[in-house]
Amino acid sequence: MQILVVGLNFKTAPVEIRECIAFRDEETLKAVESLKQKKCILENVILSTCNRTEIYAVVDNLRAGKETTERFLSEWFRIPLTDFQSHLYVYTGSEAIRHLFSVAAGLDSMVLGETQILGQVREAAALSQKVKASGKIFNTLFKQAVTLAKRAHGETQINENPVSVSYAAVVLAKKVFGQFQDKTVLIIGAGKMGELTAKHFTELGSREVIVANRSPDKREKLAALFQAKTITLEEIPVALSKADIVISSTGAPGYILTRDRVEAVMKKRKGHPLFMIDIAVPRDLDPSIHELESVYLYDIDDLQGIVEANLEERKKAAEKIRLMIEEDREAFERWFETLDLIPVIDALRRKALHIQEETMKSIERKIPDLDERERKVLQKHTKSIINQLLKDPIMQLKEMAGEEKSREALLLLTKLFALEEYMEEERNAPADPKSEGEPESSLSFTLLQAGSPVGP
Repeated sequence: MQILVVGLNFKTAPVEIRECIAFRDEETLKAVESLKQKKCILENVILSTCNRTEIYAVVDNLRAGKETTERFLSEWFRIPLTDFQSHLYVYTGSEAIRHLFSVAAGLDSMVLGETQILGQVREAAALSQKVKASGKIFNTLFKQAVTLAKRAHGETQINENPVSVSYAAVVLAKKVFGQFQDKTVLIIGAGKMGELTAKHFTELGSREVIVANRSPDKREKLAALFQAKTITLEEIPVALSKADIVISSTGAPGYILTRDRVEAVMKKRKGHPLFMIDIAVPRDLDPSIHELESVYLYDIDDLQGIVEANLEERKKAAEKIRLMIEEDREAFERWFETLDLIPVIDALRRKALHIQEETMKSIERKIPDLDERERKVLQKHTKSIINQLLKDPIMQLKEMAGEEKSREALLLLTKLFALEEYMEEERNAPADPKSEGEPESSLSFTLLQAGSPVGP
């Protein structure tokens, strides 16, 4: 079994390709179920966002798995493979595991360290688990990815340093005011930057958001998204008299607000402070406004300095997270390498215990007068003989896990101890209902009581 990732993202494909190779929410479930039917795909998870489409698969043959996955994408979206194949990346083994961990932690995102992708990874895994398209391997791997990402964000605070200009404006305002529940925010401009700023202030509970724009359609559309009040540009002075925070981001060729207009408003405010941020280029607010008493004016260069400093902090945090990723990747691979051992070790122990049980029955038939204490002593010591006899072979098998000839050794041991019958019993046994629920929460579980735990 091998782990495979086939996908494309914002780094490898332009938006016109990404929007064609993207699973809509309502069709992802059907796609997962369809891929599940493919012969060489043992498990699969589909992760599709605005910036990436990725198929994670457990396959029995890498070449066949890659070809099947690429062909599946082509057939599902009805696009010739040659039209997008050059934009695809393929990761296998360690690289595939490392990639998933990096994606979940936000290290492969357009905004370094963002947290939205974590929820999307969790939802993708849950969807596959719901229709049993994922099994023991991916249930464990994706659970580990989510746990790692949460720990990485918690221990490094990578996402607490804003790296967008709009959010940097909000953080700067928060440093001045602390909270916004009793604050009125005036946003001049209804473009993308104005929308993001309105979104941030609304989410942080601002008392009132006012949107000023020349275009009635644009300002009404933006106001509808955030239940904001709208005004024309001519009404700005009136709104300015009660605003606590002003964010301006228009495409106007000249100043929207001059020093004289703001000075006239400040006389009416009676010393009440006004916090202003100009994120427009060219600037909307006359730079000399900052000379006025009780007015605090910042421009995009001030914000860019914050963004650059925060990006450096995120990069430092990302390096720490990459070390965490390597530790978890190695732990998962150690567990993954033991998967072939489990059925053999289980069969070996069950055969040995069967022999011990038959031996005890024979002893009891030949010595029927054994009392309870004598029976327990014999039971204990016959089991001890089995455990001591099996200890070294099992430990040797675990040490060989992942080595080039480990599979040959397993086959030889299976034949030497005639374990085929016991392994067949295991394959035909009904599934444990407990295993159908949540995936394992840790890699540190015992190998059927056969030696030390797997993982760190």
